[in-house]
Amino acid sequence: MGNNAQGAGFALLAFGVFATHDVVIKFLGANYSPFQIIFFSTLMSFPLVTFMLIRDPSQGNLRPVHPWWTALRTACAVINGMCAFYAFSVLPLAQTYAILFASPLLITLLSIPMLGERVGIHRGVAVIVGLIGVMVVLRPGSAPLSSGHFAAMASAVFGATASIIVRKVGREERSVVLLLYPMAANFILVGGLMIAVYKPMPLPDFGGAALISLMGFVAGLFLISAYKRGEAAIVAPMQYSQIIWATIYGYFIFGESVDTPTIIGAAIIIASGIYIVARESGKGAASQTPVLRTRSRGYGASFRISPFLRVRKPEN
Repeated sequence: MGNNAQGAGFALLAFGVFATHDVVIKFLGANYSPFQIIFFSTLMSFPLVTFMLIRDPSQGNLRPVHPWWTALRTACAVINGMCAFYAFSVLPLAQTYAILFASPLLITLLSIPMLGERVGIHRGVAVIVGLIGVMVVLRPGSAPLSSGHFAAMASAVFGATASIIVRKVGREERSVVLLLYPMAANFILVGGLMIAVYKPMPLPDFGGAALISLMGFVAGLFLISAYKRGEAAIVAPMQYSQIIWATIYGYFIFGESVDTPTIIGAAIIIASGIYIVARESGKGAASQTPVLRTRSRGYGASFRISPFLRVRKPEN
């Protein structure tokens, strides 16, 4: 089996685990606030991530090189997690994923003002088409937009912003800074918000929060393995396999059905995302590749893999 095939296989496995991770979020979200789920899953992520940070070979302290960018990224990561957890709790899985898939489109747009990169006509049109796909999923005017829809859109925006900031300052910041600051913020800020809505968790539900942490960690390791073996242009589109898992899980576990606008809109968004990846992959080592060079799938308790990819393997 070739390296790209191995990379694609590891990526499919990673995103399958991530999809299962999101199912547990949806289960717990029926009874607990996103604040409580994030707090406990983050708390139980600290030991797992600590083992990875022990291997961090870089020298230095925990003071960020770019404090304001680090603070902004931390705020974006926290809001991203809260919005994503809430969206998964109240929206059908497939619909949530369809909206979150807009993140690569937003990364392409944000790379213009934040990274000073140039987006050509082809990728510009792909972004516009992809955003039209989001409108097809949301179908404003024909169906009421709920707080879950706005939360999913906010998650895509803040997640894309956090990813772009990693792209901007990631080479100068230590992995430990990029990882621990959002986790510490989740622990402190979300923990404070949780006090007002806290509900006692029986042992099985507490175990569910631990399972979210474990699956996010394991899926992250699989994704690192995928990018170490395969080209980013092959691995990145594998994230869209989550829509398949969402359809299966949604139907058999939650009794959800995928309506036609969601199918059409998701197809448009996925096609636009794959086109952007294909265009960026053709540029080789050029700087105009914000999506391929921002390789993460992380919110809430999931750690972002980009810092570890930077340490282990040079950027494509």
